[in-house]
Amino acid sequence: MGIDSKVRLARADELAKLIDLYRHLNPEDEYADLGRFEAIWKKIQADGDICYFVIEDDGRFAASCWLSIIPNLTRGGRSIGFVENVITHPDCRRKGYAAAVLKEAVETSRRRGCYKVILQSGRKRTEGHKLYEKLGFNKESKYGYELRL
Repeated sequence: MGIDSKVRLARADELAKLIDLYRHLNPEDEYADLGRFEAIWKKIQADGDICYFVIEDDGRFAASCWLSIIPNLTRGGRSIGFVENVITHPDCRRKGYAAAVLKEAVETSRRRGCYKVILQSGRKRTEGHKLYEKLGFNKESKYGYELRL
């Protein structure tokens, strides 16, 4: 069984494992209000257009990414896949886990009729950028802008 076949959707009862993994993505974030996260997770679980892909290693989440399928009124009504929050646990890096969850996000977008997949990454996360380009993501085709609120 290959690593790609171990990728799955995070289950409703796995919020704590996901939060533990995301502590490595943005260590400065506050994670005190578990009730707030539980309410958000309940909404996510009810929305068929939001997917959290995970892969495990030794009982913990080794990697994850978030995919949102966004309805669209251009491109013949074909949706857009939007990927965010790609993370690999520091102890599990360079084992192909991030590539596996990203491939599943792309394939899910393809199956759902998306015409493109957008992925954002912080400019300083250069190791991740190499992986994204290897998987076919093109940083030269569009500009990405954000407005922090």
